[in-house]
Amino acid sequence: MSDLFTKSRELLSKWKGDKYVFGRGVIGEIGKLASAYGKNALVVCNTTYMKSVADAVMDSLNKAGIKLAGGSIVPDAGPNAPRADVYRIESYILHYKPDMVIAIGGGSNIDACKAANFLAALGSDVTPEIDHWFGTGIVSEALAKTGKKLIPVIAVMTAASSGAHLTKYSNITDPVIGQKKLIVDEGIVPPSALFDYDVTATQPVPLTIDGALDSIAHCFEVFSGLPKDAPQDKYDLMAEITEAAVELSVKYSPMVIEDPKNMEAREAIGMATDLGGYAIMVGGTHGPHMTSFSLIDCAGHGTACGLMNPYYAVFFAPAIEKHIRITGNIFKKYGFISEDLEALKGRDLGIAYAKGLIAFGKAIKAPTTLQELPNWNDSYIEKILTAAKDPQLDMKLKNMPVPLTAASVDEYMGPIIRSAVNGDLSLIKSL
Repeated sequence: MSDLFTKSRELLSKWKGDKYVFGRGVIGEIGKLASAYGKNALVVCNTTYMKSVADAVMDSLNKAGIKLAGGSIVPDAGPNAPRADVYRIESYILHYKPDMVIAIGGGSNIDACKAANFLAALGSDVTPEIDHWFGTGIVSEALAKTGKKLIPVIAVMTAASSGAHLTKYSNITDPVIGQKKLIVDEGIVPPSALFDYDVTATQPVPLTIDGALDSIAHCFEVFSGLPKDAPQDKYDLMAEITEAAVELSVKYSPMVIEDPKNMEAREAIGMATDLGGYAIMVGGTHGPHMTSFSLIDCAGHGTACGLMNPYYAVFFAPAIEKHIRITGNIFKKYGFISEDLEALKGRDLGIAYAKGLIAFGKAIKAPTTLQELPNWNDSYIEKILTAAKDPQLDMKLKNMPVPLTAASVDEYMGPIIRSAVNGDLSLIKSL
């Protein structure tokens, strides 16, 4: 296998150690992984389209002597982790009092299980209302104050997507207003996780491509958003993660489209999304992710982030030239950028990079403008800008390469969003 695969595996293994089982054909190891946490598991999974995965997990749990809490598998959460599903899963935890929760699925189900778990533990002492918990560090603060402990959530990832099985993030949606909000807390990181990359071959190609775009967004946003005074070792680590994840995504995404059963390509995208999860544990995402939270009924999360990345890059280019060159040269290596990035500076560098990202998006059949999205209309512009001023999303403004405030959102973010509507890069203001 290539040096790229070897390097990626080394990064993930060094990060997570034996608490994370990943690779091809590893689904049968879940019983051994879970046995460290008890003998009574609440399993949450969709048993219709993921029946084969659920069966494999249950077979492994049975062999390890682990019983099914409640006697049946709990239905999973819907796309984007609707808050109603969080409350539903919480009720199962409260009724059956399992030793652990095993969340099988993509990011939405894992995110919902993370949130349901801390609500079950802390709801009676603080509040069972999910809105209170949006923000950073609120769960850990409550755990310290109450002395409560969370039962383990063991995450079994089935899709190359958000990296939810490895991270401190839980994205929960209010479907009534069509807005996603974010819980960020070290206390909700799954203590153990498993990802059998073979399972992703059962997923639709667009979902895998959505994951590849999310991986690029995770890495580039965190890398570009590092503070100027970030320690050199942190910068070097993020450069290493970004180069590996972006190259895996750029090289292998077209191969997945050409042959959905290409398992080398499937494994590559799986590792890329895992590295994206690593990235968001090193630092925070910013503009593209913030914008994606308002587009849940228009596009997949990674697709929305990937669409917005070129436009934000033009805006921030003068402040992140080094980051753009490092990432952009990967797109150049695979034919998506023709310009010599070393010879360009500032806005010109950002535009060349943006055009490369847009060319890549078109090559993998992803939308590259907002007007291409289903359900898009110009009312979303105001929705996006209003959400960006929400204090619960203030972390995203602060994470930007040049931090913005709620007061400057309309002046600077407004032109970025309008540029993304039809791809007119000239609308974006310069810093």
